[in-house]
Amino acid sequence: MTTTTETYQEKYARAKARVNEIRYFYNHVAVYLLINAALAGLNYWENQFAFPWFLFPLLGWGIGLLSHAVGTFRLNPFVSKEWEERKLREIMEQQDKS
Repeated sequence: MTTTTETYQEKYARAKARVNEIRYFYNHVAVYLLINAALAGLNYWENQFAFPWFLFPLLGWGIGLLSHAVGTFRLNPFVSKEWEERKLREIMEQQDKS
């Protein structure tokens, strides 16, 4: 059994990638808010919300943003790090049996 020690550069690169992932998510939130606020303003300007069409892109994009949050902050319990390790052990045990 070999153990690997992670170098400072590898830790730094992984941490930097994680920070970039989180920053990209926050940029996504900012764009979502700005664009949807503009759409709501346009909708109000056109018909004073007689038909609130801005809700359609708000909800559709909101589902995508929620999905992005789940991936960024690893909120999915089915594919967590622990799940991944259990699945790896399970597959390795199956391979040992065959």
